[in-house]
Amino acid sequence: MDMDRLISRINELSRKNKKEGLNESELAERDSLRRQYIAIFKQNFRQELDRIEVVDSDDSTITH
Repeated sequence: MDMDRLISRINELSRKNKKEGLNESELAERDSLRRQYIAIFKQNFRQELDRIEVVDSDDSTITH
């Protein structure tokens, strides 16, 4: 599932929960989707951090 669909479904379940509550299968789905979202977020964040290079004043790379 792509990130946009994942977020959309999480939001849909959140709205339903506030309005009328969720059944057990919907609660389990929401928890699973949240775990997937966090895993994807962490992976993307780690990739961004790995691309960062720190360079000192004489243009020497300190990281990587």
